[in-house]
Amino acid sequence: MSTKLYVGNLSFDTSAQDLEKLFGEIGTVESTNVIEDRDTGRSRGFAFVEMSTEEEAQNAISQLDSKEIDGRELKVNEAKPRVDRSAAGGSRY
Repeated sequence: MSTKLYVGNLSFDTSAQDLEKLFGEIGTVESTNVIEDRDTGRSRGFAFVEMSTEEEAQNAISQLDSKEIDGRELKVNEAKPRVDRSAAGGSRY
C-alpha cells in the first residue's frame, strides 16, 4: 500500500521531476505533486510525494528530512489526511 509524504520548505525552483529523481533514489515513486499558487502558477514551496510502500516512505523520511536541497533544508514527514474544508464553519453572507 502506498504512503503519501509531505515535503516542505522547497525552493520555488524545485520541480516534480526533481523530486521524482530525488525520492526515486530511495524507492519507487508512485506520484509527485508540487503545489502551485492558482493565480500565478508559481510553486508554493511544498509538495506531496507518494511512495509505493510504507518501508520506502520511512526510509525517505529518515534520509531526506533536514537534508539541504537547492539551498533549503527540506521538511519531510508523512502527510496528514486531507480535511474537507467545506464542512468547517457556517455559511457566510
